[in-house]
Amino acid sequence: MPELPEVELVVRDLVKELNHERIERVEISDVVIASKLEGKEAIVKTLDVPTFIREMEGMQIESITRRSKYIYMTLTKNGETYLLASHLGMTGAWFVGNSLDDVTEEKFRRHIHAVFALDDGRLLIYSDIRRFGELRLLKEEADYPPLLQMAPEPFDEGAEDYFIARVSEPKWLEKPIKQAIMDGTVISGCGNIYATEALFKQKIHPKRACRRISEQRKRALFQEIVAILNESIERGGSSISDYRNVNGESGTMQNVHQMYNKKVCPECGSATKQIQIQNRTSTYCPQCQK
Repeated sequence: MPELPEVELVVRDLVKELNHERIERVEISDVVIASKLEGKEAIVKTLDVPTFIREMEGMQIESITRRSKYIYMTLTKNGETYLLASHLGMTGAWFVGNSLDDVTEEKFRRHIHAVFALDDGRLLIYSDIRRFGELRLLKEEADYPPLLQMAPEPFDEGAEDYFIARVSEPKWLEKPIKQAIMDGTVISGCGNIYATEALFKQKIHPKRACRRISEQRKRALFQEIVAILNESIERGGSSISDYRNVNGESGTMQNVHQMYNKKVCPECGSATKQIQIQNRTSTYCPQCQK
């Protein structure tokens, strides 16, 4: 699943590619249309497909930013401002090109579910292999309350103290530290990959209860997470299987992962182990992480 670094890089690329273009035409895949008719919220959330298309056509893209793992596109139409909140889910990807053929990898080209034809002749394309992503057209953030519950950006002043306060709340004291740091209301944008890496670097067992970690170690862990997120941004993100930037390029952060999906600990040479936390596979070293 794309985490904060990958989403940040997609946003940076979209900002380079797009500059106040207007959306002339919208096409949604037959797969999404069929799913919506069956009552499933497939990619296009809340609105029915015809309404989504009608609302999106004529929108002008004013700005593109990131909030946690969401891409925020600020749009205007007829003097009104809107927000398209896009979550990439497990396998979502945005592309910009002159035709669908510019999506060069077949697995992405076969799963294009939204095409926005721009007034400059190019296409803004959303592909999603597993269809867990979101396109959510809102008037404002408050129209989808979970957006307001996200933790501060980890790079923001005060985010560390916010993290310490949250994991000290009664609801988190007995829960595994990894469960806490993968929760977007505790830290924004840190998922399984970077949680695994940070816990290994700080030698903390992923199932250790929050109450059994000192404040000093919690602060060191938070700082480790921020450092890893920044490093991943610098390295173009982690391309484990399905992350690509808008030009179809992979990142290189996966080349320096120390623990995620590893069979042997790079520190002590022990065989790693795996456990399930919040339905996610957590890899750790039983010797180094206590």
